[in-house]
Amino acid sequence: MVKDHQVTPGASTGKMGILTLAVMNITAVVSLRFLPSEAMYGLSSIFYFAFAAIVFLVPVSLVAAELATTYPQRGGVFRWVSEAFGPRIGFLAMAMVWIEVIPYFPTVLTFGAVSVAFIDPQVGIAESIAANKFYIMFFVLAVYWGSVLIALNGVGIFARVSKWCGIIGTIVPAIIITILGFSYFFFSGHQPLIEMSWGALIPDFSHFSNVVLAASIFLAYAGMEMNAVHINELDNPTKKYPIAIAIASLGTVAIFLLSTLGIAFIIPSKDINLTQSLLMAYDLLFAWINAQWLGSVVAIMLAIGVLGGVVTWIAGPNTGMLAIAKAGYLPRWFQKTNRHGMGVNLILTQGVIVTILAITFVIMPSVQAAFQILSQLTVLLYLVMYILMFAGAMYLRHSQPTIKRPYKVPGMYFWAGLGLVGALTAFSLSFIPPSQIAIGSPTAYFLYLIILVAIFVSIPLIIYACRKPEWKDPNSDFEPFTWEKGGQS
Repeated sequence: MVKDHQVTPGASTGKMGILTLAVMNITAVVSLRFLPSEAMYGLSSIFYFAFAAIVFLVPVSLVAAELATTYPQRGGVFRWVSEAFGPRIGFLAMAMVWIEVIPYFPTVLTFGAVSVAFIDPQVGIAESIAANKFYIMFFVLAVYWGSVLIALNGVGIFARVSKWCGIIGTIVPAIIITILGFSYFFFSGHQPLIEMSWGALIPDFSHFSNVVLAASIFLAYAGMEMNAVHINELDNPTKKYPIAIAIASLGTVAIFLLSTLGIAFIIPSKDINLTQSLLMAYDLLFAWINAQWLGSVVAIMLAIGVLGGVVTWIAGPNTGMLAIAKAGYLPRWFQKTNRHGMGVNLILTQGVIVTILAITFVIMPSVQAAFQILSQLTVLLYLVMYILMFAGAMYLRHSQPTIKRPYKVPGMYFWAGLGLVGALTAFSLSFIPPSQIAIGSPTAYFLYLIILVAIFVSIPLIIYACRKPEWKDPNSDFEPFTWEKGGQS
């Protein structure tokens, strides 16, 4: 058993720079696996990306920047929501972040498995391998547990891994498909595969179910607040954190929008496969420039990007949850740390659940069906946290009006209210099966999601109700809330 070293959670041997945190945020938020699902909408994907950015990404970025700089103490989302609604609701919000990554890992690692399969230059063989459910399951487990080992080595290691994996495996491949996709569109001489008109920018709302898959774009933009748990790793965080968030937000929108169009230009909507079309797009583009060998190189790069994202999402939520655990909100067993200050038992518990969930890929009708259901479950759980975060931000402007806010969002009620409405809308749409994917029985799809959401929301509330005074670590440096200190400054 790993000994419980008395190290400050998330302890670091050095400080992060603005660029490192910005790239970590891009790595946490951007996953190129979302591109095919939005490319199905052709030119109207611009509408979806712009709409989601305005009603979700911008509110998340602005609200997180104010909350993180106003309450830079340990706790992240837990502290923000607890300042507004008390620790029971705050614990629920943080637990949603910790829990939602559990179904997230199999979905993002499925994309990594498909990337590795396409290292094989024979596209037919690669497609066959990528559709094999047992291959997917074993890849998910192998890479996930490798990422756990990296995360357990502390913030100094996982920050570097996240930064460079994000550059190599997300930013560079996005630039490649953008440049080649647009070059193909303008210079290949082929007819466009999507309708090019001003009218094509407006989505087809005549079939409501066609809009459902686009709701996943909210998850594509989720996560900008996650690395706020590392705010104390920055020099002058009240100044540098908002700058890092602004850089990451602009980079995220650019990557998603331009890369999606790069795919839509060369693959017909009816032929798009959620797990394989990105790799097929690269193969087509590299064949166009007579550099087919680059397909294998990019496949490796995409797998590296997945590794960086997984490491980031293992380390971030677990760092926040460890600080909360030591403050007395989880039993002492979950508070055990290694010499790097990482919560070993928390991470291992999460890993066991991920392992069990990976079996879903064997029992679902298809890899695409499992991919879609787990993606929607991730969306639903994460949106619970966002609903609480936006509501809390507005309430804190009312309940703590005089507290010092180093970064104060202009029009907080407007932006937080807009984000709240967007989150509630996406939450509702996520229960409706998308028409583009065969998911089996629509009733079973709905019940599967509603039951799992109810279970996962109930778990932290039950744990909070059962908490005991002896759970608190006497060495915890978790600071009291503003309302516990009897003041606002």
